[in-house]
Amino acid sequence: MGDRPYFISVEEARRICQQSAPVLTTERVHIDDCHGRILAEDLASKVHDPPFDNSSMDGFACRFDENATYPLSLSIVGMQAATGQNETVTVGDGEAVRIMTGAPMPPGADAILPIERCRVDGNQVHLQEAPKPHFVRRQGENLQKGNLALTKGAQLTPSRVGLCATMGYADVLVYRRLRIALISTGDELIQPGEELVHGEIYESNSFGLAGLVKWMGHIPVRYPVVSDTMETLRVALEDASESCDIILTSGGVSMGEFDYVRRLMEEEGDVHFWRMKIRPGSPPLFGLWNATPLFGLPGNPVSSHVVFRMLVAPYLRHSFGTDGPQEWIVRAKLCDSVKSTEDCLTLRRIVLKPTEEGMMAYQPRHQGSGNIESMASANGLTLLQPGQSGDAGTWIDVLVL
Repeated sequence: MGDRPYFISVEEARRICQQSAPVLTTERVHIDDCHGRILAEDLASKVHDPPFDNSSMDGFACRFDENATYPLSLSIVGMQAATGQNETVTVGDGEAVRIMTGAPMPPGADAILPIERCRVDGNQVHLQEAPKPHFVRRQGENLQKGNLALTKGAQLTPSRVGLCATMGYADVLVYRRLRIALISTGDELIQPGEELVHGEIYESNSFGLAGLVKWMGHIPVRYPVVSDTMETLRVALEDASESCDIILTSGGVSMGEFDYVRRLMEEEGDVHFWRMKIRPGSPPLFGLWNATPLFGLPGNPVSSHVVFRMLVAPYLRHSFGTDGPQEWIVRAKLCDSVKSTEDCLTLRRIVLKPTEEGMMAYQPRHQGSGNIESMASANGLTLLQPGQSGDAGTWIDVLVL
């Protein structure tokens, strides 16, 4: 490996990867199509929210009188619908207007009493208690016109998309989704659904990685399995570097005779580091192939998932300056002893269960990096620092899956 960084910490690996960001472009899309996208511009509100004083209740609008006694009878002088079509009605002393939720406050009124606290008798309404000014939603109390509400890099969650609409935006500028190539290597791999013969296994990594790519908001491009030859791998990498923004390979990065990804990258690519101090998942490689960022992930399925969460996902967030999708870390008490390591961040698959004492962590499955079922049945990964105790009863940080 020469002077290239070798067997480095997670933090150092992330720093190196972040120096080779993908090329980002933008597009303007209708808000109906922007869910999960990453905002590429700051958005200030085009309007006040609410745009006018309005009622938060179905009831009666009237004038607040701190000296009045209740029950109190008022004359009904009109009705105010949410469309504001009767907005010309003015409320005077001793008068009230029937009002619907969201309707503009009629001139002269400054308080609301909900309908369930009123009794209507013909053209009279009997208020059982004092009307409340706080049932009036004031113009701009949520958001003032011109106020910055969403910043560049925000991931557009459903509530943020709703905010875009509230502020008056029909379309927004977002970053284009990256096309991320997924290339699995190995002569032993065949597609699910085909008949297995001795020595063959189903290719699963690209399917799991495709889900992770979609979770990050991008487009997975799955390639046919690449056989264990330098030439077939070279052809796949050439095509991927021309048609995709990032390349993820699976397998072929360790020290075996047929680990061609590492060999080809060392001979013809640009390797920035090899191996990272985590368990499982220590063999990953990062570099450039024809100036396209390439992550060489391990072939074991658990390891490929772990490396994506610990290296690829943070790289994507940093590249876009985005806040999502967020990773959640919680404190949990180990109920089973977990094997840690002296020199690596240890990520064991565990099951989290909430209790009155706090979050409890169990390790119900064996921890082989080829056991994808242990990942599928887990909802957390331990974040045991190098040398940290994994004894039962220890409180540790856990990454929520």
